Amino acid sequence: MNADLDPAALVGAARAAAAHAYAPYSHFPVGAALLGADGNVYAGCNVENASYGLCLCAERNALFHAVARGCRDFRALAIVANVPVPPCGACRQALAEFCEQALPIFLAPLGEGAPIAVETTLGALFPSPFALS
Repeated sequence: MNADLDPAALVGAARAAAAHAYAPYSHFPVGAALLGADGNVYAGCNVENASYGLCLCAERNALFHAVARGCRDFRALAIVANVPVPPCGACRQALAEFCEQALPIFLAPLGEGAPIAVETTLGALFPSPFALS
C-alpha cells in the first residue's frame, strides 16, 4: 500500500461527497473518493434521474471528475453507502480503463466514524475486464 495513503481520510472524503447525493428514487446515497497519483482526492456522489438509464453512480462521477481535471492514474478508492457495497459492473469496467488491478478499494458505511468494513482490490472484484488489446 502507498505510504501516503490514509484510508480513513479517503473514506471521510467519500462521506462528505455522499452528503450531496441526489437519490430521491432509491433513497440510497452513495459517495466515492479516488486518490489520484497527483495526490489530489477526487470525489463524487450518485445522481439519479426519473429515467434510470440516465443515473450516474458515485464511482464513475468521481472517476470522470478526475479525468476531466487531467488525472488518469489512481492509488485508491473509497466508497460509502447505507451499507457497504462494491461498485456495480459498469463502474468496475470504467475503473479498469484507468486503474491497475491492484487498486485498493475501501468499503464503509455512511455513519461518521464507522470503521472500514471491507478492504479489497479492483482485481479481486473484477478479474476479467473487457479490453480491446
